[in-house]
Amino acid sequence: MLESFVEGRFEAFGRAGLELVRPQDGQAAATMLEAGGAGVAAAVASAQRAFIASRHAPLHARLAWLRDCARALSGAAEEVASLICADIGKPIRLARFEAQRGVEFIGNCAAAAAQLGGEVLPVDAAASGAGTIGMVRRVPYGVVAAITPFNAPVNLLVQKLAPAIAMGNAVVVKPAPSGLRTALRLAELFAGAGLPPGLFNIVSGDRETALALVSHPLVRAVTFTGGTAAGDALARAAGARKFLAELGSNAANIVFADSDLGAAAKKIAAAGFEASGQQCISAQRVLVQRSAMGRFVPAFVAVTSNLSVGAAEDPATEIGPMVHRASAERVMAMVEDALARGATAALMPSRRDALVSPGILLDVPDEARLWQEEVFGPVVLVRPFDTAEEAIALANDSPFGLQAAAFTGSLATAMRLAEELEVGSLWINEASRFRLDMYPFGGVKSSGVGREGIRYALEELSQLKFIGIRP
Repeated sequence: MLESFVEGRFEAFGRAGLELVRPQDGQAAATMLEAGGAGVAAAVASAQRAFIASRHAPLHARLAWLRDCARALSGAAEEVASLICADIGKPIRLARFEAQRGVEFIGNCAAAAAQLGGEVLPVDAAASGAGTIGMVRRVPYGVVAAITPFNAPVNLLVQKLAPAIAMGNAVVVKPAPSGLRTALRLAELFAGAGLPPGLFNIVSGDRETALALVSHPLVRAVTFTGGTAAGDALARAAGARKFLAELGSNAANIVFADSDLGAAAKKIAAAGFEASGQQCISAQRVLVQRSAMGRFVPAFVAVTSNLSVGAAEDPATEIGPMVHRASAERVMAMVEDALARGATAALMPSRRDALVSPGILLDVPDEARLWQEEVFGPVVLVRPFDTAEEAIALANDSPFGLQAAAFTGSLATAMRLAEELEVGSLWINEASRFRLDMYPFGGVKSSGVGREGIRYALEELSQLKFIGIRP
């Protein structure tokens, strides 16, 4: 039975909820308790006490806590990677990379927080302010609620936890069910490393617990990564409080004829299919200049066909099972919808239980689900365009706008795309799944509000306070 983690120890709240199933073999792994309102109340009360008790802790103490947490995760990285691999089916090579990225993010966050300053305002610019001093500093919110998805159970948890702790908050996390075991292990590791009890609590559960958490009156800020529909529901429940959200996507990757087509094919194949395409910025719409279609598509199919599909625990595997059999069935239903509407398959995907092989579809019409929705699976579509204007229009023909990519040898084209693509971030000559933790990451339109990334998350998870002094 998977429980919550409150005040530095495991606690059982609520009733038996979802049965968690291993994606590799479809066998039941554990039953998760739905903590519900009672579990949320206990976790938030603990976090509030911890926040009050530690609110005067100097910055060097908070940063020492984070560095100790990073060392604890580093020492258990292989164990944590194995949990990720077993519970969500992420290939072990990618799971190991994620665990190490978590270590590095926590350490880099501690380093950046030490450099984050306030400012002195020229309040004497107003006649009535003459002789006074004005200062602005950053202060914590208090209790921060974090709702995290299954697909990166270490990375997307520490992306929220470390900045919040660095800025003086306490955090209550509600992980996705498939990421719960990993989150609980992190909490246990960090408690053992000396993180004060209550600063990092976990509540187990699904929708009921998430809604109870974000609506709790002592929660002052919410940070969420997940689907747009879930984000809308959580934002309504949260009401008038800070809400930071990274939501859905339908990432466009634009390939111009003047680019290195072989390099583009290789990078986009990795971006579209590794981790079974279960990343918010996985490549989905591949837009190729018509004059390059005859060269790009065969190269893209060839590179994709050479990707290793198999057991997640095999270090050679690049594409393992999806997180659930139902997710695999949903992806195949989107493929069938596109084919029924006239699409053709350059590489036909196949499904065996939760494992879906890569798929590349051509001639996908606008009304197909694969064009309209986020597939969140190992299937991409390729569509031709003639001009930059057309490519921009096709990329922007989406309710989403998280991160896009383009391949071109023209600086003028790159700068035009930078101006006109409706996304939160854009990479030129890298694919859409490429992400670094030091830049502001987040979406426009229905892809979210606010930004993550080390310094930007530190700013988002703190608030400005003005102090005026008349000596």
